[in-house]
Amino acid sequence: MTNNFETFLESTGISFFYFKLLLGFVFSFLITYFAIPTIIKISRRKNLMDEPGARSSHLRKIPNLGGIAIFFSLGVCAPIFAYELFDRYKFLFASFIILFFVGVMDDIMVLRAYKKLLAQILVSALMVIGSDVRIRSLFGVFGIYEINYYVSVAFSLLTFIILINAFNLIDGIDGLAGSYTIITSALFGVSFFRLGSHNDPLVILCGILIAASLGFLFYNLSNKRSTKIFMGDTGSMILGFLLSFTGISFIEIFIAKRDEVFYHLQSAPVIAVAILILPIIDTLTVIITRIYHKKSVLSPDKNHIHHKLLNLGLTHRRSTVYIISYYLLIIIVAYFFRHLNVNWLLVLIMALGFLGAYLPIFLLRFKKD
Repeated sequence: MTNNFETFLESTGISFFYFKLLLGFVFSFLITYFAIPTIIKISRRKNLMDEPGARSSHLRKIPNLGGIAIFFSLGVCAPIFAYELFDRYKFLFASFIILFFVGVMDDIMVLRAYKKLLAQILVSALMVIGSDVRIRSLFGVFGIYEINYYVSVAFSLLTFIILINAFNLIDGIDGLAGSYTIITSALFGVSFFRLGSHNDPLVILCGILIAASLGFLFYNLSNKRSTKIFMGDTGSMILGFLLSFTGISFIEIFIAKRDEVFYHLQSAPVIAVAILILPIIDTLTVIITRIYHKKSVLSPDKNHIHHKLLNLGLTHRRSTVYIISYYLLIIIVAYFFRHLNVNWLLVLIMALGFLGAYLPIFLLRFKKD
């Protein structure tokens, strides 16, 4: 049936790929956009709200189940328009379901941290071991090329778990997580598109992610209390997981095709780090700050980049614009220096990342003086 329809479309001059990409984008946006008002209504009726706390950057109770709409959109559109991914990666949909269940439980009841971690380990293992989504080579970073299978599995598991949690940590102000998802998905999507038609399902997945995030941002950035919503752990864990998946898939492309006539990017792992630099740097700076102040690295605080910008007097939106703008600057630098030695490029990217993270601290001290 699908082959007949594809043949019919091609005969009319319409690309089946563009057809799926367009429909996937439109339906993903519409599902998210129209699902959220119902979620807001139920959240208010059942008092399923995010309560302001010591770490919160908001002052009123806000519904925090926006991730359900994002999951709904991805769960419907990805299997229909990017169905090849679920043949290629057998445990991808199961991972969706597990993260969705754990995320909703945490948003409603607040789960113990170790329970969320166990779920993240399970999901990561399903993808790394079950679906063989692994980092197999570092392309010469730190002098490392091919990685032993067991080391590759351990490193990939750690990468998934860290990025899922790191993405969760940047979801602290209006618009940041959604905007970051849009830009990151666009960058990976364009890269997948340029690297060959065999990556079309990944391009469509990125398009679906962008559309779902746009639908969510319409409400997340609303100035009306009655229409405002957060994505909660449900959304942040699913998006963090998918961005980890697309990042590792991006690196994998250059390994899988390196013996063919194909564009080979030696700095692929560093480019992936540059695209995912925001949650990586934010997490590292928080850990360094906690160690410096002799606190547990697991203790909650307000040392994230967005907290520092809020302390400078910036609004949520201006803080988001600053972070995203600086993030794009790092991406531009990474692109123009992509043929630099991988180790020097990594040093450059990380230095720029830390500079952006600590600049608000210096400005705050200067402002106080």
